[in-house]
Amino acid sequence: MVWLSVGVLTMEVNSSLPEALHPHCCIAGGGPAGMMLGFLLARAGVEVLVLEKHADFLRDFRGDTVHASTLETIRELGLLEEFLNRPHQETTQVRARIGGDDILLGKMSYLRTACRFMVHMAQWDFLDFMAEQGSRYPTFHLRMQAEVTGLIEENGSIVGIRGSTPEGPLGVRADLVVGADGRNSVVRECAGLTVEDGGASMDSLQLRLSKHADDPNFIQYSDRGKTMVTIDRGDYWHCGFAVPKGTAELMRTQGIEDFRAGIVELAPFFCDRMGELRDWNDVKTLTIRADRLKRWYRPGLICIGDAAHAMSPVGGVGVNLAIQDAVAAANVLAEPLREGAVSLDHLARVQRRRLFPTRLTQRMQGVLQKQLWRGLGKSEPTRLPWPMRLLERTTLPCRMRTRFITVGFRPEHVATPDAYKQ
Repeated sequence: MVWLSVGVLTMEVNSSLPEALHPHCCIAGGGPAGMMLGFLLARAGVEVLVLEKHADFLRDFRGDTVHASTLETIRELGLLEEFLNRPHQETTQVRARIGGDDILLGKMSYLRTACRFMVHMAQWDFLDFMAEQGSRYPTFHLRMQAEVTGLIEENGSIVGIRGSTPEGPLGVRADLVVGADGRNSVVRECAGLTVEDGGASMDSLQLRLSKHADDPNFIQYSDRGKTMVTIDRGDYWHCGFAVPKGTAELMRTQGIEDFRAGIVELAPFFCDRMGELRDWNDVKTLTIRADRLKRWYRPGLICIGDAAHAMSPVGGVGVNLAIQDAVAAANVLAEPLREGAVSLDHLARVQRRRLFPTRLTQRMQGVLQKQLWRGLGKSEPTRLPWPMRLLERTTLPCRMRTRFITVGFRPEHVATPDAYKQ
């Protein structure tokens, strides 16, 4: 056992895996999908090793909107009260200002879930929580600073992972390798899996601005070809300023004054905080991608989460869709992994289960982007078409968006047992 600092919490983690141990499952990537799957499999009695390339989980500007689908999963695991003791903000309504129109995007009272709110929690706190829960099971192993560099292949099947650590090369053989290493997945690249590009028309400039008590609480501001998303982080706003694809680098060659002016034009209340953006070093470019693997698996390997389907940031659904992937994968694979009998049919079942909600979610993201981010890069005043303004006077659009964003099209339920529960 070693002491490992993950995020803001120092905790004891089962990371000392004997070199001779052949885990049932080796997961590349300690993000939301990888940590949730690792926890669920370990809880079900599966020997699992999660490899995370960083020394901690402290990365800024990561998706940290926890929707009702994820809260329901945590509730089913009996961990909701403990989870909500972590620092977070709860949101019951989501509003946007589109030109001269104020729109209610989501109202959580319409939900039929146990939690009729969504949570904003820093992703490192979420991952710390999952690591702490996993450490309670002897079959859960987390190795930090273990970067995947390749796959071990024999007779056309993936039988393990090659990696690097500060101590030297790492080789792990496993009955199943899971690629949960994000949209820039090394696993899917090394596996030669075919990626279908879904197209993305924008990128996002990420920044933070301090929050004042009297600030308006809209999640999105759009007008005159500009769009900015603002997410409440308690004492500051996490802002994402949308720009047409490929223009971010050109903007960075110019002074930051025009960028500051664009922010104030959208949200005038930020005018007294522009000094917090000293230069472009205070702004991070997020390259937005939307894609999907044609086939998520090979013998001995499967990808989930962003490694299988990179989502656009519309609705903040990416993390929650990835967690639903993890629940579905655990439900299908836990028993075959315990028995050492994972087949291609099991892997195909995971993809079949999750492909429909993935496709539909990506399609709906495209529809919402066109509706809410109209005229990106143009100078004309933004105004929603009159049929949409008329429809927004009813509750139907809000009910549909609330369901789509917070629950999704095929919510998963935990079916794996707790093998250690007395």
